[in-house]
Amino acid sequence: MNKLFTILVLVGLPISVVGSIFDWSAIMMFIIYCVTIVALAGFIGRATESLAIVMGPRIGGLLNATFGNAVELIISIFSLKAGLIGIVLASLTGSVLGNLLLVGGLSFFVGGLKYKRQSFNVHEARNNSGLLIFAVIVAFVIPEVFTHSMNEQETLFVSIGISIILIVLYLAALLFKLVTHRGVYQMNESENRPTHEEEEPEWGKMKAIIVLAVTTIAVAFVSERLVGTFHIVGEKFGWSELFIGVIIVAIVGNAAEHASAIIMAYKNKMDVAVEIAIGSTLQVAMFVLPILVLLSLLFPTTMPLVFTWPELISMVTAVLLTVSLSNDGDSNWFDGLILLAAYFIMGIGFYFV
Repeated sequence: MNKLFTILVLVGLPISVVGSIFDWSAIMMFIIYCVTIVALAGFIGRATESLAIVMGPRIGGLLNATFGNAVELIISIFSLKAGLIGIVLASLTGSVLGNLLLVGGLSFFVGGLKYKRQSFNVHEARNNSGLLIFAVIVAFVIPEVFTHSMNEQETLFVSIGISIILIVLYLAALLFKLVTHRGVYQMNESENRPTHEEEEPEWGKMKAIIVLAVTTIAVAFVSERLVGTFHIVGEKFGWSELFIGVIIVAIVGNAAEHASAIIMAYKNKMDVAVEIAIGSTLQVAMFVLPILVLLSLLFPTTMPLVFTWPELISMVTAVLLTVSLSNDGDSNWFDGLILLAAYFIMGIGFYFV
């Protein structure tokens, strides 16, 4: 798989440059851009996996979520610049659904096929559950109710206030996890999970950081051109902005987390897999989205924190289902199948919206 990603990057990047210069078919370039971004995301996954071995599962999972979300953040910024507000909000909805249901579901399912029962830190799971409920249900649904009778300016003002609160709370959550309560809620000996052999990272710390930086720059270049193909591709295949954002952009933008979480689950490193899936969702909802709301003030078209009801109901359902299945700190392949089934049902719904 690593060789395949290397080949795709070595071929995809030059073709992306040449195709954009000579204005090749938008449909063909859309496919090339998507494949190239997925391959680049594979490098992000390998680099963050190396850092996870060196720096521990919690920081490794956070780094994976951060650099994985960097892809989506870059795509969203260029979409904002192009005035594609619907695609931005839909892609962030898709990121929440994709991380919780698709990534989480595949992690539970693939890991569960190899191990009958897998465990992860129940204290972390419960803490994340509270944050998920706050971020999606409190910060997304309640504003929709209050802003229903507001004008555009009032809605934007409320969105800015909520965005600032979300960013502050997210930073406080990092302070809680990584500084003030680091190690306080580690599982005790009676809750011990299977031990793993010491692994050697594929890349050293410095090389992994350099790969992350270079890959992120390459993703920014390809993403800008990918956004330019959305309108033509949507017209050609009959895809709505909602479907492009929720399914296509979300899957492409989160390819790094998808691959890394599944690999970690297969290796029985469920703490990292869960941190990637849920940690990435929290980062999108509490940091990436609020940042985009604030950045939109710099562009001609501003983006209020207002979702459609299908988006809101889908995100709330994904959160409640994930909380219900993960709160016991235990997973199996059937839990994963439930999450995957929910994702595909929602995917069908968004296709026909």
